[in-house]
Amino acid sequence: MIATSPKWIHQFRKSKHENIFYTNPDYLFQLLWFLKYHTNTRFQVLIDICGVDYPSRKQRFEVVYNLLSIQYNSRIRVQTSVDEITPICSAVNIFPSAGWWEREVWDMFGVYFSNHPDLRRILTDYGFEGHPLRKDFPLSGYVEVRYDDSEKRVVSEPIEMTQEFRYFDFASPWEQSSRSDKSRKK
Repeated sequence: MIATSPKWIHQFRKSKHENIFYTNPDYLFQLLWFLKYHTNTRFQVLIDICGVDYPSRKQRFEVVYNLLSIQYNSRIRVQTSVDEITPICSAVNIFPSAGWWEREVWDMFGVYFSNHPDLRRILTDYGFEGHPLRKDFPLSGYVEVRYDDSEKRVVSEPIEMTQEFRYFDFASPWEQSSRSDKSRKK
């Protein structure tokens, strides 16, 4: 696979249950097409697409495609990274079900998919501001939506709460002390 398309895959990782390909967003469409239609791959099922936010990286967002080959009983993960303004070519022309997943990634993270036939919000309201799964999205949101009984309608009001910037240090391990460790010390 890597020998047939060396410039499409810049990193490869093999684990016990799946293979992971890392690709540049410019080659994502070609790689997905190859994986679906090539005789030796036949990854014809798109299981899902998801997004991950790493605010400390230059290429902040990682978009992950999980594929399944029923013919070869194999799974593969294709990952690509983009910044806030770089679009990714939509995979709807290869996998029609990608439309729903790409809408979700756009709605939650703000990753734009070019050539998508219907890129609009899918989980949040049409007037929603921001993308709630970004790590820099305020926990309280930007507006408060509530029902005003005196006016008999839904009212949106800006929230006037300041919030400290949340720092995420992905390199440091979490503290591993548990109750079992404490009981052993006694």
